[in-house]
Amino acid sequence: MSTAWVEDPWQVAEHDFPRAALPEQQLRFLLNYAVLAPSIHNTQPWRFRIVGSEVELYADRTRSLAVVDPEDRQLIISCGAALFHLQVAMRHFGYQPQVRLFPDPEDPDLLAFIRQGPPEPATLLDHRLFQAIKKRRTNRLPFEGRSVPEAELHALERAVVQEGAQLRIVQDQEARYALAELIAEAERRQMADPRFRRELAAWTHPARKQSRDGLPITARGLSEWLGPAGPLMVRTFFWAKGQVARDRQLAEGSPVLLVLLTNADTPLAWLTAGQALDRLLLQAADYNLSASFLNQPIEVPEVRSMLRRWLATEAYPQVILRLGYGPPVPPTPRRPVHEVILQHRYM
Repeated sequence: MSTAWVEDPWQVAEHDFPRAALPEQQLRFLLNYAVLAPSIHNTQPWRFRIVGSEVELYADRTRSLAVVDPEDRQLIISCGAALFHLQVAMRHFGYQPQVRLFPDPEDPDLLAFIRQGPPEPATLLDHRLFQAIKKRRTNRLPFEGRSVPEAELHALERAVVQEGAQLRIVQDQEARYALAELIAEAERRQMADPRFRRELAAWTHPARKQSRDGLPITARGLSEWLGPAGPLMVRTFFWAKGQVARDRQLAEGSPVLLVLLTNADTPLAWLTAGQALDRLLLQAADYNLSASFLNQPIEVPEVRSMLRRWLATEAYPQVILRLGYGPPVPPTPRRPVHEVILQHRYM
């Protein structure tokens, strides 16, 4: 039985890979793993088109966030994560991915060609990263106080460098508190903007709603019993004030904060950052580490400049993460592959 069109990609079964099928059918199956990648507000801003043994990855700008991400920087980073997920799945099943980034200068929405290359035996790391795809969760709950081993932190740093980015590790208490203050300052500015709160609410859903994108209200720190009123709460300044305090506590209480940077601040750099981020997250999940995003200082231009000065760097911060050991959390929903497949190329 083929599971290429499973309704819930989290339920795709590895043993159902259609090894004897045509490349097009195999790629359709592998996209079930690509769509499990993380994305800003779980917008899942990607589209795919399969042509023979090649996948075209497109930015879906209908899912842009005009307030928090006006340049589509985080949108493209999210697509980079999906691109890396797809490469991991290809390698696990014994194929070498061949990738071309921004192959058509006339079409900025076409982010990559990913060809299913010749058979090549997977390495142990390939298998471990693949198994981490379903382990990885964005964990917004408080983490334990225990330290992350230095060897694992340095391995994550090497993983990011391998993908063409940089990683700054923030561990000591004074530095974590200073970065937490920047996070709080940026979030205060965002939450004071009713347009920002409306956009946040638009991608927040009642916990029991059968939505395949966005975030349940429980991920925003609200109780499930609020039901349909939950997204309305997100629009209030009262909730926003409490959220700033919660995120500051999360940052201060996490054993490690990470800042991922690139040398440039272009769409190509953003796509590179997405792949580096995804490698980091999968490797962290393999170490049984939890992670979540605290990108507020990067989303507010003035605070991003403050962050660069604080880091004393000419590089551009693209992602801020907290890292540690967290309790189990459920996955966020995903759209099935058939909803993100394009039949014809669009410009």
